[in-house]
Amino acid sequence: MAGTFLYGSSVKSYPGKFTNWVFWTYFVTILWGLLFGYNLGVSGGVSSMDSFLKNFFPEVYQQEKNIKPWDDQTLTLFTSSLYLAVLVASVFAPTVIRLLGRRTTMICAGVLILGGAELNDFALNVRMLIVGRILIDLGIGCANKSLSIYISEVDPYKHIGVLNMMFKFTITVGIFVANVINYNYVEEENGEGWRYSLRFPTILALIIICSASSLPRLPSFFMEHGLDGKAKTKLIEIRGITYVNEEFEDLVTASECSKAVKHPWISLLKRRYRPQLTFAIAIPFFQQLTGMNVIVFYAPILFKTIGFGVNASFMSTMITGGCHAITTLVSIFTVDKFDRRTLFLVGGIQMFIGQIFVAIACKFGLDGNPEMLPKYATVAVWGICVYMTGFAWSWSPLGWLVPSEIFSLEVRSAAQSINISMNMILTFAIMQIFTIMLYHIKFGLFIFFACFVIVMNIFIYSLLSETKGVSIEEMYVVWQSHSYWKKFVEPDAEVKTTNDEC
Repeated sequence: MAGTFLYGSSVKSYPGKFTNWVFWTYFVTILWGLLFGYNLGVSGGVSSMDSFLKNFFPEVYQQEKNIKPWDDQTLTLFTSSLYLAVLVASVFAPTVIRLLGRRTTMICAGVLILGGAELNDFALNVRMLIVGRILIDLGIGCANKSLSIYISEVDPYKHIGVLNMMFKFTITVGIFVANVINYNYVEEENGEGWRYSLRFPTILALIIICSASSLPRLPSFFMEHGLDGKAKTKLIEIRGITYVNEEFEDLVTASECSKAVKHPWISLLKRRYRPQLTFAIAIPFFQQLTGMNVIVFYAPILFKTIGFGVNASFMSTMITGGCHAITTLVSIFTVDKFDRRTLFLVGGIQMFIGQIFVAIACKFGLDGNPEMLPKYATVAVWGICVYMTGFAWSWSPLGWLVPSEIFSLEVRSAAQSINISMNMILTFAIMQIFTIMLYHIKFGLFIFFACFVIVMNIFIYSLLSETKGVSIEEMYVVWQSHSYWKKFVEPDAEVKTTNDEC
């Protein structure tokens, strides 16, 4: 899932207790995950509500009633603007975080989301809708960046990764909650159901602003301002123990190493980093061309196109959203039990099967015997569930986990920036053209995605070495032993020495 931008890394183990500060960070992380997921899931459903279309896009409403193709780029922008806004926020967020700190950035992000949600709730025209949506999306972009840094520094080392997994799961729960709320308000008698759906983030934003205000400043914030004494005192407070010398010294070393990396973009273009550059581009490229995000966002439109009624479309979206949340929860406990390559390949096969079932249901459900439509519609729902399940335990977690395992310190910041930027740009582009492709080529759209799944599996099988259990410092050995990448990655003591020192 596009949206989960929290990276893990290989770390040492340090002592520490599960303090109140850690618990409070868990609580704020859950709220942000719910808000992010809700924002992902709500717009596609709202865009399918007749009351919403009548108010803001009457031409689309008439075309939909007459079962005619429509291609309103402003309407799709209402949903896809998230990814452009997150892309913009990811560019400016590091500077804001450095100036204001992680906690203050989260609070400011909550204020942006609150203002955007209020604009959407009281929207009288399309301009208010789009501006409100962009404010929400900018807030989410800044929050994701600051939250990812914050939890990586607060998360106890014996529970490392728990917050990342919790954040990912709560995103899918947020999407499911959006599906449920959309279903309950789709046929509101006063025609204002869409306002209720867009109003919910206001409540979450208010809770987040109050909760984030209670979070502590992190040691890194004081270190960046030359206050090492305060930094150590704060680390003792967060960990709940008095002996934190080893962790504090490593934090100082990490800060110095980060400052020592001067030209990550130039380094990434070097021949020996060709594998990292390739996967920084290819993984988000293929992740988006699975079609997962557009199915999550536009599920109600998809089901209406197949032939479902309004209520049935939202009910089916709720079913597939629930399936997505459950399988994501399962993937949290299985992702580290199997090899990365195995999960990629098996998940790809499952996604391919699901896409083919959906394509068959679309083809014969629309062009065949009308009496058979309910059966083909059921096949489509099951096909999407099979597809979502395959994605949830393969490309969804691994699309973010594998990059965090292969990007060495010297190129990490540049490679992660490319990875996230590619993800945002491709998601925006695909979402902008999805509806018109769906109306024009119908079942062929799922054949299109299925073909890319085949290409993805070939790519992974041929070029990705196993990364499970391999430290970042030793990844250069993995590349040297690969039949293709060894042409680019030659033995280089300097690379290993730099990574070992930092």
